[in-house]
Amino acid sequence: MRKHYFNFLIFSFLLVGCAVTAPSVSQTKIKELAHLLQSLDSTVPQSEAMQLSKDIFYKTQQLTGEFEMTSPPQFHNFLVTVGAREKGLCFHWSDALYVYLSQKHYTSFEFHLMGANIGEYFYEHNALVVVAKGGKAQQGVIIDPWRDSGELYFSKVGDDSEYAWIHRPTRGCL
Repeated sequence: MRKHYFNFLIFSFLLVGCAVTAPSVSQTKIKELAHLLQSLDSTVPQSEAMQLSKDIFYKTQQLTGEFEMTSPPQFHNFLVTVGAREKGLCFHWSDALYVYLSQKHYTSFEFHLMGANIGEYFYEHNALVVVAKGGKAQQGVIIDPWRDSGELYFSKVGDDSEYAWIHRPTRGCL
């Protein structure tokens, strides 16, 4: 009986001790993402790139709280798998961002889904990519809040040395 109680205490500590609060977002990061988004095409208005950047950071913060993120993200995946958390897998992030941003009707941007290591159970990873209207996914900007447990990672697709991204135009979102 004592062993079960001890295991329960350790597991509870891990759940509470690893909880992530939504990181505060600096204006510098918002501007950095807006600049990267604007660099996708010379016709992208600065104001639209800035609004998209704010929307991405806003939704990321909202989802971090909603998913009750823990760190590292692989541990959070374990919690989802065993039913201790409802959501927070990488595709939950990309799908939620895709749906949210698509409803905003940006005139200069399109949103697509990307994947890496597709079909490899423990290594598959999914993210959102932002492209200029009519642009190619491989030339877009990866939006990946999962890999740092709710702290937004973004870069040009080709500059992301962590993953070899593949466009997933038929994956769809639920």
